[in-house]
Amino acid sequence: MTDEADDIAATAREAADAARAETLPRFRTRDLGADNKLEGGFDPVTEADRAAERAIRAVLARRRPDDAIVGEEYGPTPGRSGLTWVLDPVDGTRAFISGIPSWGTLIGVTGADGMPIHGLVDQPWTGERFEGGRGPARLTSPRGETPLGVRGTTALADATLMTTFPELGGPGEAEAFRRVSARARLTRYGLDCYAYALLAAGHVDLVIESGLQAYDIVAPMAVILAAGGIVTAWDGGPAQGGGRVIAAATPELHRAAMELLA
Repeated sequence: MTDEADDIAATAREAADAARAETLPRFRTRDLGADNKLEGGFDPVTEADRAAERAIRAVLARRRPDDAIVGEEYGPTPGRSGLTWVLDPVDGTRAFISGIPSWGTLIGVTGADGMPIHGLVDQPWTGERFEGGRGPARLTSPRGETPLGVRGTTALADATLMTTFPELGGPGEAEAFRRVSARARLTRYGLDCYAYALLAAGHVDLVIESGLQAYDIVAPMAVILAAGGIVTAWDGGPAQGGGRVIAAATPELHRAAMELLA
């Protein structure tokens, strides 16, 4: 990697460490409060979300003051370097408040063209950190450091498919998902960002979701691309802005799923 890429990776790790110090002590505590962002429905946010993003921003202000930031909790901060850090301090807050360790801290970086150039998915409770960018994709965990790589599944009949919400959301989206699910070997639900990490690690083959924001997908997208996978919108267009997203292990699997989603 270049010196710049090394510094970006080191900054992302330091920022994830700072976020861990805020999220981990609050996870599975009985007095954890959650505010609702919505007038109708339930979209929770906790002090863990806010404190973790503040901690990440503090690291970026010190190490990368010229870079822009887009964060879920505190919005955009302009920069002048052409790089943007895209942050979701707790992706999967519903899981977090339920005591389920499928949430994670997402730290992604996009270049001047908006494409992800580095990403980190951090799960503090399990001690797993999935990283990928301009260098090799890797997993750091209690077992040590191992390379990440998607598996070579090419047929839907052999594929494990994941999504967070089985109902998805927009018109026709649940029906489109069910068409793919009916052809897949196995479908599982509810893992938020952890599903993308498992795809990069070669344990699942497809993740299909909708209604995403940029901060939901930039970091996982960088990790999956570095691990050899594919991430696009349902129509094959760019996915880094969010919306309807499909992540696949192989081009063949991606093509087969997209035909059923159309």
